[in-house]
Amino acid sequence: MDWTGLSRLLSGFLNLTLGNVVMMIVGGILIYLAIAKKYEPTLLLPIGLGAIMANIPATGMSEEGGIFAVLYEMGIANELFPLLIFIGIGAMTDFGPLLENPITILLGAAAQFGIFGTLLAATLMGFDIKEAASIGIIGSADGPTSIYVSARLAPQLLGPIAVAAYSYMSLVPIIQPPIMKLLTTREERLIRMPYTSRPVSRITRVLFPIVTTLICGLIVPMATPLIGMLMFGNLMRESGVVDRLSKGAENELVNIVTILLGITIGSTMAAESFLNVRTIMIVIMGLLAFSLDTAAGLVLGKIMCVLSGRKINPLIGASGISAFPMSARVVQKVGNEEDFTNFLLMHAMGSNTAGQIASVMAGGLVLALLGG
Repeated sequence: MDWTGLSRLLSGFLNLTLGNVVMMIVGGILIYLAIAKKYEPTLLLPIGLGAIMANIPATGMSEEGGIFAVLYEMGIANELFPLLIFIGIGAMTDFGPLLENPITILLGAAAQFGIFGTLLAATLMGFDIKEAASIGIIGSADGPTSIYVSARLAPQLLGPIAVAAYSYMSLVPIIQPPIMKLLTTREERLIRMPYTSRPVSRITRVLFPIVTTLICGLIVPMATPLIGMLMFGNLMRESGVVDRLSKGAENELVNIVTILLGITIGSTMAAESFLNVRTIMIVIMGLLAFSLDTAAGLVLGKIMCVLSGRKINPLIGASGISAFPMSARVVQKVGNEEDFTNFLLMHAMGSNTAGQIASVMAGGLVLALLGG
């Protein structure tokens, strides 16, 4: 074997940089968090391995015709993967708690404040308006929406934005409780909201995704792909006539697309594009967006508490973000720490599902305003 052949054989080692090694370690940490801590394992596991593979030199996987390049063009550049995942999310989601208590839609809307607050902060820190908007969308606590918006407005930031979005979603049980306790009093957290189920008719459940698609699409046309796919999945669920398709959407479709989406996102985490000060700033501002969203939902919850004569527990405002159903469970947990007999889960589910719709609308609004 001549030296040329040997150098080709060892090209991975010969071209390995310190940056590649650092990103491989980052990928390993994501895999560790997925396995040992069970933080969003369905996404962090493939993202972690994708990051490791993307930083092995001379593979050709990210070059034109390589598998990563093909997957990116096929599912991220044209937004296909996020839209397909939304079909599955819709098929999984029960909007019953929202329909039983429609006022919770206000909490979902309020909890999107962090998106626009972070957008302003990012512009002040030197990001252009499209990059700032993409960073702000991390606050939606909605991974597919974050990917959809950033792929159209700031594809060069897709890697750090996606990793920050999914990482913070997995850390909701750690991020939200301190903010909830800081902004509410013990007396407020003890407020009971008796749950009296008001049956929602089948026709209402069937009409809801259709009417929501029409109203949201007409108000913010740019949100139609996202809201339409979400409501299509929900319509399959609620129609009761396509159970096989509905179950396929929430199982096989979501599972396959999640694998492809995760490993493709990981492939964007190459050292040369990921290791810089801007990435650190994005991670910090992503945390700011999550915190502001939680705080805004809690503030409106406190206002509604007063206006309702203390019949609404302001904690449910924290679940207005789109991290479904994790955020609703966190509300229940924090409420139980004060009174283990206080049942807030279903009320929190109402604002949590409202947050899903509101985050999609916020993403569409940003795209409409910025011409994405």
